[in-house]
Amino acid sequence: MRLKGKIAFITGGGGAMGGAQARLFAQEGAAVCVADIFPDKGRKVASEIKSSGGRAVAVALDVEKSDQWAAAVAACEKELGPVSILCNNAGANFRVSFDEQTEEMWNRIIGIGLTGSFLGVKAVIPSMRRAGGGVIINMGSLASVRPGGGSPGYAAMKMGLVGLTRSAAQSYAKDNIRCMLVSPGHVDTPFIRSNNPYSPNDWSTSIDNPDNYNKRVANTPAGRLVMPDDIAKAFLFVASDEAAMLTGSNVIVDGGAAI
Repeated sequence: MRLKGKIAFITGGGGAMGGAQARLFAQEGAAVCVADIFPDKGRKVASEIKSSGGRAVAVALDVEKSDQWAAAVAACEKELGPVSILCNNAGANFRVSFDEQTEEMWNRIIGIGLTGSFLGVKAVIPSMRRAGGGVIINMGSLASVRPGGGSPGYAAMKMGLVGLTRSAAQSYAKDNIRCMLVSPGHVDTPFIRSNNPYSPNDWSTSIDNPDNYNKRVANTPAGRLVMPDDIAKAFLFVASDEAAMLTGSNVIVDGGAAI
């Protein structure tokens, strides 16, 4: 019960990594607000948590809209209490070269991943102050450590989260609010497997293609892809009091892929 009495607000909570966080946090005693742009996905995860005896509520949220952030945090606080943990999971990517990436693709990636996280921090700070403190966890990537030549929007967004995390950590330490970045390696989720509007894939990019899957495994010294539960456990540690002296830094969970 490492999160007993905590209220967690999780974006992308209906997805693979966000859903894993929501379920684990509930098992560890937190009440969970499952926020997702796809309401059915969020309601499904919240229903699973409640069926297991936990406390959860689902809210619809487009992270690019500040008014939706305000409404979602208010709904969470009304139903569960002041927010003490924010997990910014929402992200997007278009896996094309610098030449091929359009302004629309760039704006979509930056808007969801970086601006959305900024708006989330702004939205929860008053609630966290009412809670007496809190923890903000942003979702990084290998691109937060070593951005490559593909998808410049994704590289800029994930590197931007390094700066956002450090700025928030410095700004709100006086309020007993920590801010951390957790950077996964190659995670087996629909983000790199399925064809989604926020993360398009075809045979040339999906890990359904054995060549792509095996390449990612080969680039992971631990010998397997990272799984959503691996990331959820890292988020749990960072959110817990065991990590009380961690703020402004980056926890890399990649099986050695960044080495």
